[in-house]
Amino acid sequence: MPGPWLVALAGMVSLAVAMGIGRFAFTPLLPMMLSDGVIDLPSASWLASANYLGYMLGAIACTLQPWLWARFKQLPLWAYASLVRAGLVMTAVLTCSMAWQFPSAWPALRFAAGVTSAVVFVFTSGWCLSRLARLGVPALGGVIYAGPGAGIVVSGLFASGMVAWGWTSAAGWMIFGGLAFALTALVWRAFWGGDERLHVASSAPASPAHGEAGEHGRGEMALLTFAYGLAGFGYIITATFLPVIARTALPGSAWLDLFWPIFGLGVIVGALLATRIPVTGDFRYLLAGCYVMQALGIATSLWSPSLAGFALGSLLLGLPFTAITYFAMQEVRRLRPVGAASFMGLLTATYGVGQILGPPLVALLLRRMRSPGEGFALSLEMAAAALLAGAVVYCWMAKVHPRARPAILPGTR
Repeated sequence: MPGPWLVALAGMVSLAVAMGIGRFAFTPLLPMMLSDGVIDLPSASWLASANYLGYMLGAIACTLQPWLWARFKQLPLWAYASLVRAGLVMTAVLTCSMAWQFPSAWPALRFAAGVTSAVVFVFTSGWCLSRLARLGVPALGGVIYAGPGAGIVVSGLFASGMVAWGWTSAAGWMIFGGLAFALTALVWRAFWGGDERLHVASSAPASPAHGEAGEHGRGEMALLTFAYGLAGFGYIITATFLPVIARTALPGSAWLDLFWPIFGLGVIVGALLATRIPVTGDFRYLLAGCYVMQALGIATSLWSPSLAGFALGSLLLGLPFTAITYFAMQEVRRLRPVGAASFMGLLTATYGVGQILGPPLVALLLRRMRSPGEGFALSLEMAAAALLAGAVVYCWMAKVHPRARPAILPGTR
């Protein structure tokens, strides 16, 4: 069995490929595609929507796992590892395929990339968290979720260099696809598993205490799912339109291309800091704090539309980005220790719904408001409000459904 750090680093690289390259490389490459004249902004919006839809449907497919394999309580670990491997290879293939100068095929390719990234995300999370739980170090799970940030930083810096060197977007897609193949080969041997089922122990006991996954489990899962979807809504509005606002406020600035890597750096730091949080704490309060931090990041860019404001806003938005995922998935494992992967897929699907709803709402507001500036400002305010609402939901959950305190044995403190 691989050691704990090998498991954590393999998970980090897997998510860097599936999320940082397979999904998010489109953002830094979009300006190059516009400059090459191979796409316009309306078409780019459809490509983004296709990816979000694919991500949501891929996550929904993961939630159907118990129905698809009804004869088994859970998939064996070798099946998880095989799905991760296949998803990584498919991500590399789809990324390279975007270099194909056949724009009518691009929506299908981005849709497939969204499906693949969701599947890799869910099954990488399930496989790695299970392995780390077996090895007695579940806190290392935070390292896994530094992967998307690492991919964002690398893709952002690579794209900046490509722009400076005058490369085409097709070359950029091929480079990112080749990088995905190389990283997949690097972790290929790390993903393996026997016939044993997914380990259920992590920060939660195998037999949930009353008031956790028992009487209130269903209601708590519904609230957790709803609040997690609000994070997707708040994030996608900001990540999609904040660069446009920044370019309007800072025309011609040489620093505009660095906001995306700054966001990715925040994702890495936040994910690593999450590993320092004791697993015995209440993750709902941590989730509430993360939502508030992201709301402050949005507010900072609104209050101070300057180089410092956008840089600080990007950092504050990125710091809790994957920490939110880590805390939420640990909460799923507490509430549903058996069949956690399918509920991870449910949360991922809800997150995808939030992403899909965000851009159309912004488009509607832009048509209704007197100026684009007012439309963008109101959109960002709504994103921040959604995040604050999610924080309130988590605090309410913690108050109404407190976690059971462990019993104190006689003679101990």
